[in-house]
Amino acid sequence: MSNVTIRDIRVILTEPDNIRLVIVKIETSEPDLYGLGCATFTQRPSAVVAAVEDYLRPFLIGKDVADIEDIWQSSYVSSYWRNGPVLNNALSGVDQALWDIKGKMAGMPVYDLLGGKARDAAAVYVHASGPEPLAVEERARELMEQGFHYIRVQTSTPGFATYGNRESDGKRDPQDGPRWVTKRLRDYDSGKLYAHPGGVFEPKPYIRSALNLFEHIRSTLGEKVEILHDVHERIPPILGVKFAKDVEQFNLFFLEDLFAPEDNDYFRMVRQQCATPLAMGELYNSPHEIIPMVKDRLIDFMRVHMSQIGGITPGKKLAALCEAFSVRTAWHGPGDTSPVGHAANLALDLNAWNFGIQEYAIFRERTQEVFPGCPEVRDGHMWGSGKPGLGIDIDEELAAKFPFKEREFGGAWDTVRRADGSMVKP
Repeated sequence: MSNVTIRDIRVILTEPDNIRLVIVKIETSEPDLYGLGCATFTQRPSAVVAAVEDYLRPFLIGKDVADIEDIWQSSYVSSYWRNGPVLNNALSGVDQALWDIKGKMAGMPVYDLLGGKARDAAAVYVHASGPEPLAVEERARELMEQGFHYIRVQTSTPGFATYGNRESDGKRDPQDGPRWVTKRLRDYDSGKLYAHPGGVFEPKPYIRSALNLFEHIRSTLGEKVEILHDVHERIPPILGVKFAKDVEQFNLFFLEDLFAPEDNDYFRMVRQQCATPLAMGELYNSPHEIIPMVKDRLIDFMRVHMSQIGGITPGKKLAALCEAFSVRTAWHGPGDTSPVGHAANLALDLNAWNFGIQEYAIFRERTQEVFPGCPEVRDGHMWGSGKPGLGIDIDEELAAKFPFKEREFGGAWDTVRRADGSMVKP
């Protein structure tokens, strides 16, 4: 027993740079002792707020902050049904905040509580995108000059919407959450016109543009840079199998989200036909999705979004499972992982022997002001501060100056369609 209990749990909502962030703050019976956790589910933030305030808060007030494992397990089953993204994110906010508190009480960074460092810093990858391959090359060169060696490359597909390359019709900020693009496009077969908020996507033109991009990057930058690419589950599975074979020649560091979680078994077909490294996991919520992919060695990098599985407590167990099967970690780290979430990722990155790479969203100045202690990135690596807990804080007064903005359709993910009007998975 620590004799320190949970006095209150609050949710802080802020949007310093056009991405809605959800932070959980646990206040304790010690007036100056508190912890922060990331519960960001940017497409459904109000649902997470309700889950924390209406259900977890009354369930947890008065509990001993030392009992992280028991709090996680009892909270996990307290809804009876589990493994959903809303409750997992709510639980993540609580869990990360408790680890932050435990580190502060021990006077140790969280990675030391987990067993200490397995490396000095965590290599990160960043994103280079552009309307055509030359623009991507130029952006990649800029990032390489800044010390980044691992770069995700994405380019537009001429005439179509494309994941990973932000465009605007002049009516919206292209950084405004999901990549909203309003286009009126001509079906490349029928000549019929369609308009959709998320644009029109067709798989074969996308595949041709992606292969052209890889060829350009390798011919201009050679092997001086590790390149990554995200399919984002958008192409039919059988085309994904062929695409994985076609990109093998370009020696990618990894190919991400080749299939939707519903199509996990197609990874077996890829494994039988090529050696393209595969990354998967940001859409996983349940261990039932994850465990077969790891134990059967169907992927090389586990890309789980930590708050989607419930925080550091399940994350450290997943990292250990992956180590036993030589699967490396590559925690999801886009802009809608808050700086608190990035700090939690870093704690596991530094500790896990089987760390692979860390996705990094370059923090803008306003975000860094709202979250003092943002993990430092230099020379292409993220470094721990050595401060107790997660090493990060939030300026609540400043955070309140950036409230959530109203969004069309509540901020739902953009509706991407095929040229015939049928839905494409995000």
